Amino acid sequence: MKTKILVPLALLSALVVLSSNSPRTEAPPAGAWEKITNALPAQAWAKPQKSRKLLVFSATAGFRHASIATGKVALTELGKKTGAFEAVVSDDLAHFEPQAIQQFDAICFLSTTQDVLSPHPEVLKKMSDDEKKIATETTVRLRKSLMNFIESGKGFVGIHAATDTLYNMPEYGRMIGGYFDGHPWNAGTQVQIDVEKGLEKHPLTQMFQGQSMNFKEEIYQHKDPYSSKTQQVLLRLNVEKSGQVGGMKRQDGDYGVAWARLHGKGRVFYCSLGHNHEIYWNEKILSHYLAGIQWAIGDLAAKVEHE
Repeated sequence: MKTKILVPLALLSALVVLSSNSPRTEAPPAGAWEKITNALPAQAWAKPQKSRKLLVFSATAGFRHASIATGKVALTELGKKTGAFEAVVSDDLAHFEPQAIQQFDAICFLSTTQDVLSPHPEVLKKMSDDEKKIATETTVRLRKSLMNFIESGKGFVGIHAATDTLYNMPEYGRMIGGYFDGHPWNAGTQVQIDVEKGLEKHPLTQMFQGQSMNFKEEIYQHKDPYSSKTQQVLLRLNVEKSGQVGGMKRQDGDYGVAWARLHGKGRVFYCSLGHNHEIYWNEKILSHYLAGIQWAIGDLAAKVEHE
């Protein structure tokens, strides 16, 4: 005899919103695939110890970047070309359930925004008290599952708006290393990105050969718990050599762009570059992403030091 489970309609609607919160019509700009494939690294930085799987999750409950579609292609092809990993591109929250999440070696939040592990506020308004209780229990379970996954020794990769995510989950902010606090440097601002001094030959920055990058890109500033002391900053904005802007909030001038940090037994790699489509067919940035992903997965050895 088969057991039937009845799911309340409002809760089912919430789950649908949660698992497919991405426009079905979004697509990268014309010619993006060719530009991306031409810019891909020829091989992985390290030979994978075994077959690897990376969940690429891009659900949004706030602003949704047009470049997400381009990022999905770039990460998928990056894994295919180098053999470093298989990218599973999905916004299905079922992947975060305690048993299901174990199939992955790392989770990538690709420009996620706001509370992506809970029902949308408009959906919550339509729920009964019982449905809200179930939804809350689900959110708590998924949040705990994600943190346990990382702390147990797995990897987390954050790209661009991943720091504009889960403000109501302090443990997430501590894990990723800071929260978004505006972008004085807009998408059309010319910026200079420098390799952190002393890290020119580091496994996660060696592809830049110590050289700075100059291009137009939206650059974030971050607020607590962000601090260069609690993560290994890899790339940094050169404020003096970038376009002059207003709205800078950090008195210490600490504008890290990419960093790596240890969280429990796990490894966390974050890079704020990724607003503009062009970032995803920049050869050095793709190589940087690859190194960061392979380190987070556990295949690329790299010394990471911080408080």
